Amino acid sequence: MSQPIGTNTGTSSPTVPSKDELSPVLTRNIEAILERRQSKAKAASAEEKAAAAISKFAGSMVFIYIHLVLFGGWILINTGLVPLIPAWDSSLVVLAMIASVEAIFLSTFVLINQNRMAAEDDARSDLDLQINLLNEHETTRLIAMVDAISQHLGIEVMQEREVAEMKRDVAPEAVLDRLESETGEAS
Repeated sequence: MSQPIGTNTGTSSPTVPSKDELSPVLTRNIEAILERRQSKAKAASAEEKAAAAISKFAGSMVFIYIHLVLFGGWILINTGLVPLIPAWDSSLVVLAMIASVEAIFLSTFVLINQNRMAAEDDARSDLDLQINLLNEHETTRLIAMVDAISQHLGIEVMQEREVAEMKRDVAPEAVLDRLESETGEAS
């Protein structure tokens, strides 16, 4: 008995298909993206790798727990709440200095990581734009072909003016110029 399309056969989840269930083009695209990510990660400088690792650790709960123990212990001991250990920083000035220096370095590491991520986002944005422009061009060509076919077959088009407009290529630079002039006037 055959199953309806989209039902789970028990071998994989409908939301996480196995590699065999994906189209060859989609599989190739996924592999290309993963390969590019791996090559970028390998090509990163030691400083970039260190900044990413420190940022990742600083954003973890382990980092929070370590600070709770260290800073909490420091405060408890130096405020006299743990009488077995003598206080060495009763005004907590040294702790404040350590926390300030740590904050300076952590924020710098986070900024380095954010700059790297912003550069990756810019590259993905450029790729998205190129794909969208290619898609727009191909769609325009398809509309022109369908219009030519309908004219050849003598099929009447309801909105001739709309079809003529859709057959025109979009000039992205003109759109950007218009957007910039409109937003420039508004600000």
